[in-house]
Amino acid sequence: MNTNSTVPASELRPEDEKLGLGANLAYGLQHVLTMYGGIVAVPLIVAEAAGMSAADAGLLITACLFMGGVATLLQTLGIPFFGSRLPLVQGVSFAGVATMVSILQTGGGLPGILGAVMASAVLGLLVAPVFSKVTRFFPPLVNGCVITVIGLSLIPVAAHWAMGGNARAADYGSMSNIALAGISLVIVLGLSKVGSAAISRLSILLSIVLGTVVAVFMGKADFSRVLEGAWFAIPTPMHFGMPTFNKAAILSMFIVILVILVETSADVLAVGDIVGTRVDSRRLGDGLRADMLASIVAPVFGAFTQSAFAQNVGLVAVTSVKSRYVVAYSGLILIALGVLPIMGRVVACVPPSVLGGAGLVLFGTVAASGIRTLSKVDYNNNMNLIVVAAAVGAGLIPVVAPKFYAQFPDWFATIFHSGISATALVAILLNLLFNHFKQGNSDQQSVFVAASDRTLSAQVLASLYDGDVVIDGRLYDKNGKLVPVARAH
Repeated sequence: MNTNSTVPASELRPEDEKLGLGANLAYGLQHVLTMYGGIVAVPLIVAEAAGMSAADAGLLITACLFMGGVATLLQTLGIPFFGSRLPLVQGVSFAGVATMVSILQTGGGLPGILGAVMASAVLGLLVAPVFSKVTRFFPPLVNGCVITVIGLSLIPVAAHWAMGGNARAADYGSMSNIALAGISLVIVLGLSKVGSAAISRLSILLSIVLGTVVAVFMGKADFSRVLEGAWFAIPTPMHFGMPTFNKAAILSMFIVILVILVETSADVLAVGDIVGTRVDSRRLGDGLRADMLASIVAPVFGAFTQSAFAQNVGLVAVTSVKSRYVVAYSGLILIALGVLPIMGRVVACVPPSVLGGAGLVLFGTVAASGIRTLSKVDYNNNMNLIVVAAAVGAGLIPVVAPKFYAQFPDWFATIFHSGISATALVAILLNLLFNHFKQGNSDQQSVFVAASDRTLSAQVLASLYDGDVVIDGRLYDKNGKLVPVARAH
């Protein structure tokens, strides 16, 4: 392992590995390409809902990219009390989209959104220490459920990308789009089969590059407008006006902050499990505080709530590149995209269908990692199987039925519309109910309990001889003589 650290190799954590400039840039770019569509989606939606001009929409996007990079550096490199120092890419959280659009519709405008984000993040910073104490409530039973649902809940994203990424487009879901996604998928699988570890680790990035080349020949990638517009632009503080603070908007956004804290807790613990490093309450608390600090600063530049991107947790799993310095380079690339719009325009030319093919492997790997974690759970003579069933089922409801919670109170819908937070809450509560508060548990567990292992008493075992065999439920000795069975009295 190549490292410049003075820490003895025996004490070096997996996430502290240093891979060198070339590898850091390549793997870091791979992370950025994986999450780029997600990080620009939120400002695009908000800009459209606010009726912003194309120029202001572009500034909103670059502000979110810039703050995503700053937040990523804070999370990966850390400062005292802030940053988990784990390979977690940060960006604008999708959890707040509905709430922010609602603030726009009630007349708050973009300043109302920025004020609500800033004030609610301050409240989130105050309650973060409470969330940092929950690590003991995230055993493999809970963590495995959350990781599995993170992966499964992202599969529709991969499918949406594969179909073209724009449901309003005339070719959305066309065979050509899906064929392009299939080519990208085949490239990932082919490169993963290659004996070279370096190529295998870069399979996602290489499939995106090669898939884009194929897309050019198919007429599905257009780089003609890359040179149009500014090449360099630093996000201007308060460009969209001074934040305004409305109590109702702040309360609504604080519910979103609570969801983000739950999701970030799950992501930090999940990536810790994937990396194979210890995550205690102090480290989790540092990660949550980094999220909240970045979310407090983000509105100054016109950006929104910051949190870890689940799809990049999957990339860590599929590539086995665990270095936090790789992700720190992702932060530098995001900052460059935020101040160099031309680079953002280049990345934006990657067709969503190409990302969809790579995303299918990427997100499926997250689910597979969760299943692997669940395999460590003891299911004998307990209720763990029903905990897994209920938690995963609750997490998939908003995935398979997005309007399921449409008639519920807004605060409830905001929390449970996130499959990740729904899974975490259900798994934690049921784990407490069945495994911590055992009063009232039946000694004759229900049909959901996994069957106990077969056992033989020492007395029966001692009565057996060499050569004894069982045929059609009867015991015969080595000479073929039937051994009689004593009747119970």
